[in-house]
Amino acid sequence: MQKVVVIGSGFAGLSASCFLAKAGYQVTVIEKNEQPGGRARVFEESGFRFDMGPSWYWMPDVFEKFFGKFNKRPDEYYELVRLNPSYRVFWEDESTNIPADYNQLKILFEEKEKGAGYALDAFMKEAEYKYYTSMNKLVYQSCLSFTEFLRKDILSSVMKIDMFKSMRKHVNKYFKHPQLQQLVEFPILFLGALPQNTPALYSLMNYADMKLGTWYPMGGMGKIIEGMYKLALSLGVKFNFNEQATKINSLGNKASGFETSKGNYSAEFVVAACDYHHVENNLIHSKHRNYSEAYWDKRDLAPSSLLFYVGVNKKLEGLEHHNLFFDTPFEEHANALYKQIRWPEDPLMYVCCPSKTDKTVAPDNCENLFILIPAAPGLIDTPEIREKYYRIAIDRIEKKLNVHFEKDIVFKRSYAQSDFINDYNAFKGNAYGLANTLSQTAFLKPSIRNKHLNNLFYAGQLTVPGPGVPPSLISGEIVANQIIKDSKTAAL
Repeated sequence: MQKVVVIGSGFAGLSASCFLAKAGYQVTVIEKNEQPGGRARVFEESGFRFDMGPSWYWMPDVFEKFFGKFNKRPDEYYELVRLNPSYRVFWEDESTNIPADYNQLKILFEEKEKGAGYALDAFMKEAEYKYYTSMNKLVYQSCLSFTEFLRKDILSSVMKIDMFKSMRKHVNKYFKHPQLQQLVEFPILFLGALPQNTPALYSLMNYADMKLGTWYPMGGMGKIIEGMYKLALSLGVKFNFNEQATKINSLGNKASGFETSKGNYSAEFVVAACDYHHVENNLIHSKHRNYSEAYWDKRDLAPSSLLFYVGVNKKLEGLEHHNLFFDTPFEEHANALYKQIRWPEDPLMYVCCPSKTDKTVAPDNCENLFILIPAAPGLIDTPEIREKYYRIAIDRIEKKLNVHFEKDIVFKRSYAQSDFINDYNAFKGNAYGLANTLSQTAFLKPSIRNKHLNNLFYAGQLTVPGPGVPPSLISGEIVANQIIKDSKTAAL
């Protein structure tokens, strides 16, 4: 039985370990933190349970497909509910609930702009085609060579999926009202680039949002990790927590094993489901790196985040489960994120209040708030900076809800760039990985295979398919399939 060691137990690491164990490999997962999940860890304090990272459950078909490959279903591990409204948007002088029902959504669009309801139908028809074309033909590719995309069925669809048109131009073709434009462009913020720099291919995210829906696993996003962890254990995967990988050893053109803070391991394959840049610069010899430091410095990173976990000793009327605060100029915040690389003066923000849906994440008559302010990676965060933006966030929520609740806050914790570095060795404190720009799509992303050590592979948000929970699940599967393929080839 061949040994595989997986470094990191986030979505990508758990996914890879499950597929490899199912295929008969002896899999050990090394995790530097005290629990599985990576950025999707959970912590509890004062009766509140907080998801530390991902909070949006989109693309339910990806989760169904993942569990289905083990003859399981998501509902065997967690209860899934569809949110209605999907989310609430706070504009400068009004707020709007975004309905889960598509026909109601069309009415909302029509109320904002005459003809926009019909335009939404046309827009969504294209988005649906892009979604299923991508899911069936593109995102599960290993992207080790551009020749993978030279199949006739893929080439015939390239022009139809708008790879070479920007999302901004694509959206402007259908909608003129600034609120509708911002609403349609918002999902690509998860992809980490400006609409004018993101291929219109990613309108597929609008199909995920407006047709497939926004869901929530009762108990929190950590329930997905809990389910995957249980699945991995049932397949025979071993987990070693509170253990940090310190060096990957090599012999010739192979990784022979690696060292950790607690011991040494041998392995026929190593999967680095942790920060790619960290592995390249700290765990392997410089001669074995895929990419130079200059390469990494030129990458366009998705934003990092300044996060606040807040427990409130009262109920707050006016918030939904997901809340987008688009009440300040987008361009100013975008410039701070992508061009000037500084802390924003008047930031947009996102507030998740899962206690609106789930009574288990907060004590009775309390609210659980997760506040996210997008921030450029590489910035220095200090206690003073964190406190400044905490005040901005709380003041803005109070203003929009017309209620004072700061005196009712019984717990708060912040999390920012330095924490991403300390906990996840995240390159420049990134939260999401690389931006999905055209020059960083598919085989133009960092390779899943080390070019010098042919049994060392990379999975996660800095490689294919990209940032986000569903792509990370897929990333682990891609790497596992490549290892299985390599093993079969070597056995011939």
